[in-house]
Amino acid sequence: MIYIKFHDTDSGMILAMCDEKLINSVIEKDGIYINIMDYSDFYKGELVNETLAEKKIGGQEFYSANIIGKESIKVAVKSNIIKTQNVKTVDAIPYAHSYRIDIR
Repeated sequence: MIYIKFHDTDSGMILAMCDEKLINSVIEKDGIYINIMDYSDFYKGELVNETLAEKKIGGQEFYSANIIGKESIKVAVKSNIIKTQNVKTVDAIPYAHSYRIDIR
């Protein structure tokens, strides 16, 4: 299962997705530190399966996206929110950040 939450900001919509099993964890290895536990409210929205997550994010535009965990990454790649080559790992946990930049 995946936690999915949308944050409406002045800059645009932010997507937060995190695998349920990671929501109370801290991931650290080789100088990279991701504290999901202390920021769980950022990710804790609706708890959905992969199919529903795809439906919720499909066709939407996001200003940025923060995605952590195998299930979440799988959905984000399938939905073209991120590209596989931009996925990083910390202690075998995949994560990605995506940003839209408007140049005017």
